[in-house]
Amino acid sequence: MTETAEGKGGGERGVVAPEGAATRRPGEGGGLEEWLEADLGKRPAEEILGWAIRTFRPRIALASSFGVEDVVLIDMWSRIQGDVRVLTLDTGRLPEETYEVMDRIRERYGIAISSYFPETAAVEALEQERGFYSFRRSVEERKHCCGVRKVKPLGRALAGLDAWVTGLRREQAETRSALTHVERDPGHGGMIKVNPLADWSTEQVWSYVRTHEVPYNHLHDRGYPSIGCAPCTRAILPGEDLRAGRWWWERPQTKECGLHLTPREGA
Repeated sequence: MTETAEGKGGGERGVVAPEGAATRRPGEGGGLEEWLEADLGKRPAEEILGWAIRTFRPRIALASSFGVEDVVLIDMWSRIQGDVRVLTLDTGRLPEETYEVMDRIRERYGIAISSYFPETAAVEALEQERGFYSFRRSVEERKHCCGVRKVKPLGRALAGLDAWVTGLRREQAETRSALTHVERDPGHGGMIKVNPLADWSTEQVWSYVRTHEVPYNHLHDRGYPSIGCAPCTRAILPGEDLRAGRWWWERPQTKECGLHLTPREGA
């Protein structure tokens, strides 16, 4: 299952807005198309997330890498509805600190975390044929590795859902500057993708963590604002952007793994 087959071959998923939603305004339980088209910049993240949960449950989940934005959303979801549905991608090369925070989150909120792994045969072929650090040779090689370890497992994780929630923010990267709060995901058949923190600043995120004493990855305290696989993540230097430590040998314009396609990329 390639990224192209996952994202472009399936057509739009049949998401149906709640009956009578057309008479309501976004933020008041409004219909799906209203939320897709509206400027939600002044809507609280809790309101956007709450609308998504009410509209799509039980066919909605939070895809979490357990960075600080994701743990904020887990806490926020638990305050809206106790039954938080969390899925994560275990690439086989995550830092130990990521597993530690996963376990603290599981215990704190009493939730089950659904882990999705890459296919064994695909990983074996990747390492036997291309080596253990092929991702550092070129953008194409790195995206191939991400495809095996992340993109394909995410496709399996999202199967059967109508919507998924992410911790993406515009401030994180140049590639995310046009991010909207509610969008159709061209990478996964047009299903709904909800980004409640799209317009949040880094300070807002950490203020929420401090206020609610949310468990977080200790690598954040060591200069890692963005955390992925261990070989592809380093601490940033003073003055660098938030994702400078991800695939630091590449240009900023290429620093996405294929999980988050823009409408133009999916066209």
